[in-house]
Amino acid sequence: MPLGSDGLGRCVLSRIIYGARVSLTAGFVAVAIAMVLGITFGILSGYFGGWVDAVIMRIVDIMFAFPALLLAIVIVAVAGQGLEKTMIAIGIVYSPQMARIIRSSVLYIKEMEYIEVQKAIGSSHWRIIFRHILPNSIAPVIVYGTLMLASAILDCAALGFLGLGAQPPIPEWGAMLADSYSFIVSGAWWAATFPGIAILLSVLGFNLLGDGLRDILDPRLKQ
Repeated sequence: MPLGSDGLGRCVLSRIIYGARVSLTAGFVAVAIAMVLGITFGILSGYFGGWVDAVIMRIVDIMFAFPALLLAIVIVAVAGQGLEKTMIAIGIVYSPQMARIIRSSVLYIKEMEYIEVQKAIGSSHWRIIFRHILPNSIAPVIVYGTLMLASAILDCAALGFLGLGAQPPIPEWGAMLADSYSFIVSGAWWAATFPGIAILLSVLGFNLLGDGLRDILDPRLKQ
């Protein structure tokens, strides 16, 4: 056992490797949910405006009034424990941020001349949205989604640490920390240290990836 064993004699390295699939899947699914909800409501809000924009943005403001992790804990506590509930909760909590980003892009794009031309020739709203608005506003969503993935992995680990995420014996990184941190004082430092390092490296990697994508996709940085 290269990285030692945990309190039950299980190989820490094997559980970290298997837990990577669990933690990364949870992060990807949570971000996918956030992107679907955020893009949908952000486009509706930015394109149609009026009372649609007012209602959606007020709901977004209410959700922004609560800390993201606290709101996720409330949703999981109401819906029930489990990895699936955790992914849904984090996706819902992150969707307002995505909605704001896509809305700002839509507000800028819909005022461009080619959109006015499409309206003048009689194109339907949905054709304009799916053929012109969405493709031209997706770049910041991709960048922010990558950065959001790092936060989603961290929040999934936090909920797992609190016992609200993946349940035993699933080797999720946050749950591994919760099971092993008490052994640090007894000298078995590796049981909690290496899962923490795995979380650190994954979050750092996705943050660097997001910064790289921003440098590539943001036209303002190419000037």
